[in-house]
Amino acid sequence: MPAKKVQNSKNQTISIVEIERAINYWRQQYPSSRDTMTLCPQAASLAELYARMILFQITETSWAEFSRQAKNSFQEAQQSYETIQHKAA
Repeated sequence: MPAKKVQNSKNQTISIVEIERAINYWRQQYPSSRDTMTLCPQAASLAELYARMILFQITETSWAEFSRQAKNSFQEAQQSYETIQHKAA
């Protein structure tokens, strides 16, 4: 699935798969130690939205539902993903 360009638009929808990919990106960048199962702040901001989506069985959400921290975390992860995809092509 190609990554969407994330814009600051209330009509923008983001899939749960894209959010999960962003969470996994941050978990790879800042893994939890074996002693603590704590997510880094970037992953935690996305995990809150992700958990709500799972709870309410929603597969897409609007960009407006993201907190400021989650927007920043998502955009940074997306940019990294796009860079990797361009290098692989």
